[in-house]
Amino acid sequence: MKTLFLLLFTASAVFAQPVLNLDAAHKELVSILTNFVRIDTSVTETKGAEYLKSFLDKEGIASEILELEPGRGNLVARLKGNGSKKPLLLLGHIDVVGVEREKWTVDPFGGVIKNGFIYGRGTRDDKAMTTANLVIFLALHRMKVPLDRDVIYVAEAGEEGAPYYGIEFLIKKHWNKIECEYAINEGGGILEKDGKAQMVRVATAEKVPRPLMLTAKGTSGHGSRPRPDNPILHLAMAIAKLETWQPPTRLNETTREYFKRLAETSSPERAALFRGLEDPSKTEGIQEQFRLNDLTHNAMIRTTISPNIIRGGFRSNVIPGDANATLDVRALPDEDMASLTNQLARLINDPAITITSLGGSRPATPPSPLNGEVFLAAEKHQKRLFPDAITVPSMTTGATDSAQLRAKGVKAYGFNVGGTEEDNSTMHGNDERVSIESLRLFLDYLWSVVTEVAVAK
Repeated sequence: MKTLFLLLFTASAVFAQPVLNLDAAHKELVSILTNFVRIDTSVTETKGAEYLKSFLDKEGIASEILELEPGRGNLVARLKGNGSKKPLLLLGHIDVVGVEREKWTVDPFGGVIKNGFIYGRGTRDDKAMTTANLVIFLALHRMKVPLDRDVIYVAEAGEEGAPYYGIEFLIKKHWNKIECEYAINEGGGILEKDGKAQMVRVATAEKVPRPLMLTAKGTSGHGSRPRPDNPILHLAMAIAKLETWQPPTRLNETTREYFKRLAETSSPERAALFRGLEDPSKTEGIQEQFRLNDLTHNAMIRTTISPNIIRGGFRSNVIPGDANATLDVRALPDEDMASLTNQLARLINDPAITITSLGGSRPATPPSPLNGEVFLAAEKHQKRLFPDAITVPSMTTGATDSAQLRAKGVKAYGFNVGGTEEDNSTMHGNDERVSIESLRLFLDYLWSVVTEVAVAK
């Protein structure tokens, strides 16, 4: 009987999930993040990498900073597992977008804490995620948690528009240091209302940037003699045709499941919209409602085209010889861009207009599987920690470095700290901020997911 008891006790201990000292870890997260925000990483990242590395150094964890060019540093560290499973990558980026200081109510690089929030550029994108990954990584090391798989920590450069300094450099030159089966990265999020989680988005797919340029050519001349081939007029008429035209709706594995789950918890009116997306008799009316009133969901169900930059002319009394407009095209992963360009040409129907591709920095890849260990762990621990919420797979309408990882065969999933719709909207905006309490909820959740996937069973 004693032997049986010991065996049962040992088995339960082996399969028990390690318990994080959440109070201490949350305090550490807030402290590291606040000072991390105070390092301006909008131009270079190495100072940020050195700051994060200092915490690894204090714990005796080997790490290195890898640079394609001086100042563009990527931090890489690894905790060894028993090798029975392939590694798990915890990925976040160091760089942030720039700021319009005069439009902030606080110093954007001051790490100001007020009203329960940390304010500063990068608090949402992506320093909170990068710091939470670090705190979890440190906790795994301190607690000597036995691991079935290596856990790799990467804080990268260049995510905001220059991935050749970050993920592309690491894949091309240092793949052996980051090769993994699963990756946890930015891209999802926890939607909160009245202090409670309502929805947990786990990003399993993303759209890809495929910008196009419209160019109109005409004859230059004196502005006092208007010409019918004025390129600005032709360009304006071409852009005007994009006001109501949209590429057709097309769902994939991720978005089809997303709307199915959303319909199950929505009002009858909203549920009818979500369920009717692939009903030919209802699609047209639903699409128009989304186009006018639901920008996020409209962007999830189709390739979108937004004219964001127009250039033409240099003097008020000179008709220019050409003018152009840059179209921000966010394509569905399976979009045929040649076919889409032909559709645009037929819509515009103007021989004075040419359409050219401006390329795209990220590959188009199929979604990460919904039956992957990370997604299943996310669902499991959402139900435990946020029983009033639901987990939905999501396709991000922006872009992340998960695309490059998926192209290498990695099953990548996007998470992020929670907040209200208003809080979430500050990403890349003025007075970007994150709730200190939301950081605590996210840390608890992310720790649970990571240990579910990586801890030795």
